[in-house]
Amino acid sequence: MRLKTFWIVSLVLVSSLPSFGWGQTGHRIVGEIATSQLKPCTEKKIAAILQGESLAMCSTWMDEVKSDKTYDHWDPWHYCTIGDHQSYAEAGSPSQGDILVKLDEITRELETKKFKHGGEANAIKILVHLLGDLHQPLHVGRGDDKGGNDFKIKYFGKSSNLHRIWDSDLIDGTQLSYTEYSQHLLRTTPQDRVKQHQSGSYLDWANESKVLRMAGIYPPADLENLSYSYGYENYSRLEERLVQAGVRLAMVLNRIYGC
Repeated sequence: MRLKTFWIVSLVLVSSLPSFGWGQTGHRIVGEIATSQLKPCTEKKIAAILQGESLAMCSTWMDEVKSDKTYDHWDPWHYCTIGDHQSYAEAGSPSQGDILVKLDEITRELETKKFKHGGEANAIKILVHLLGDLHQPLHVGRGDDKGGNDFKIKYFGKSSNLHRIWDSDLIDGTQLSYTEYSQHLLRTTPQDRVKQHQSGSYLDWANESKVLRMAGIYPPADLENLSYSYGYENYSRLEERLVQAGVRLAMVLNRIYGC
């Protein structure tokens, strides 16, 4: 599923933004893919709850509210830490919770209709965002570099860090809109592959991110600049995570809201 042609001809137009999870485009890709996999009755119910706002557009809400200090206590919800030689049980979760704790909590809220974070619409927005974050491999951090934020490196000669590269630099470098990228991924992912993704738990998916994190996405420590070769080697990994996140988000929503 690599966008080799797009990658070779694209210039990287990336601003120096804070690293949140997938960037706006990545989160919207996840939401758009999920929408394509919803049952009609699920889609109708969610549209009513969100008052017509799409999953793609609501997917960035949790990052947008970071400008309001009222939500500062939500910051740890975007990630978890599982060291290279640890299980999640061994690592433990912080007292304020983490992405796995909150995904379980939000799912229960949506199932029981007992909401703690502003109502059903907010709960859906939180679910959409956090499930996307869970599939970004550096949101399951190893505990020593803030999920790659402290791994400083240049990307096409511009100052960046490994987390930002996975959040947005790689995706934005294709110069595709979220709808264009979503359609490409949907066209090029076989249906049997989609079905394979429709299994597992939040913890299983976190462990997938850990395995990917350990599988060579960290460049050598003495390398100062990343460019075409890094994208060429990692696009298929990144794109599979986007598809998995979208398909699994739809799976969860269909289970909660399906007829």
